[in-house]
Amino acid sequence: MTHKVIMPLLGETMEEGTITRWLKKEGDRVERGEPLLEVETDKANLEVESFFTGYLRKILLKEGETAKVGEVIAYITDSPDEPITEE
Repeated sequence: MTHKVIMPLLGETMEEGTITRWLKKEGDRVERGEPLLEVETDKANLEVESFFTGYLRKILLKEGETAKVGEVIAYITDSPDEPITEE
């Protein structure tokens, strides 16, 4: 199964966030609750945890790029060789 990693809402007034650092790279195993990336908002720098256990298969935005809240920024799959379904 493919899971979408989205830019989360990290504050009441947050509309977008800038990815400052990916803590995992494509192909890495990720556990639910494990820090996945760091995001800069208009008020703070925050770590974002994974909501899924699986493999970080595809990063859509690089460090320094900005995403709106709710935008897909990466995909995690249950197994390392599973096809990514971008629905």
